[in-house]
Amino acid sequence: MERFKKYLKYTKNFYVMFTLGFLVWMIFIDSSNVISHIELRSKLGDLEEEKEYYLEKKKKIEQDRQELMSNYELLEKFARERYLMKKETEDLYVIIPED
Repeated sequence: MERFKKYLKYTKNFYVMFTLGFLVWMIFIDSSNVISHIELRSKLGDLEEEKEYYLEKKKKIEQDRQELMSNYELLEKFARERYLMKKETEDLYVIIPED
């Protein structure tokens, strides 16, 4: 009981109560509170990792593109497989596997 009275004495002080109220407001209630900042930093980290992934993927696509543009046989193979292109004298059959 004596300890409780010791802490109760501080709650009567305006500055202590104002400081506690301000901290509660800034941590939980305000629109730019600490919790939302932590969540935004986490999201920023995830987005930066995703950016790195897409930059690596873009680099690989650029290399594949350079390789395709420099090799006619590879370009023809790519066009036939991906876009189902054919020569005029050829017939094209597409086989779709059942699931």
